[in-house]
Amino acid sequence: MPSNAKLHAYLHGQIQPLESAFLHVRDLSIQRGYGIFDYFKVQQGQPVFLADYLQRFYESARLMELAVPLATDALKDVIQQLIQVNHLPHSGIKMILTGGYSANGYDPGEPNLIILQQPLTLPTPEMIAQGIKIITYEYVREIPKAKTINYSTGIRLIKQIKEAGASDVLYQKNGVVTEFPRCNFFIVTQDDVVVTPDADVLLGVTRKNVLKAASQKYKIEERAVTLQDIAQAKEAFLTSTTKRILPVVQVDEIVVGNGKPGAVTLELLDDLVALEGRQ
Repeated sequence: MPSNAKLHAYLHGQIQPLESAFLHVRDLSIQRGYGIFDYFKVQQGQPVFLADYLQRFYESARLMELAVPLATDALKDVIQQLIQVNHLPHSGIKMILTGGYSANGYDPGEPNLIILQQPLTLPTPEMIAQGIKIITYEYVREIPKAKTINYSTGIRLIKQIKEAGASDVLYQKNGVVTEFPRCNFFIVTQDDVVVTPDADVLLGVTRKNVLKAASQKYKIEERAVTLQDIAQAKEAFLTSTTKRILPVVQVDEIVVGNGKPGAVTLELLDDLVALEGRQ
């Protein structure tokens, strides 16, 4: 696997060695944490669900009043060039759009577009077989429909998550759950309805594809999900680009279902992997 020293990135309008790709300290992403990003997988040298990720990237930019310096086709060309240069057939690509170099440390400048490619790590078979424990925290992310670079709350809670022997944190407000810092959340009811929160969440691409796959076999619902719903659920799982589908077997002190990954969750994981393979 190539080392970081051999990888390349896109910045300032060109592909260059990763080790020499730097932003100036005047960039608003450094000064104020202002910017957006998106992330997608590359399998066998081909981006997976790229159109969906690009659509969300441009929408996040619009919501944050940032102009993407490349049109869609030009951005696709740069992505393909980077894939060819880096020779990472199985990887992840992150596109970051910053607030640009600010003259006064507050007003946006011309956005800087950064594209990085790194090796990808997926959940181990053991994690899938055992499921994970999560904790909850009272918080609703600002501008949920935008995938911003502000992960301050999630990062600040890493120590608390580890101390609880958990793997992640699920945001909730007044008992209504929304999302993880980097994932969407689902439950499966006792009568096999697949449910995911519909408000104050980022509309994940994996979330979209899981709903599509689930609708072929089960009833699906996008609605409010409460902590009480979790306590009564048969299964729970999270979804994301890097985790695909990962079973959740405990939420705080609530054991979900029988405390083991459920049949519906594992079936949907198989369906998602098959869907990715058809891209």
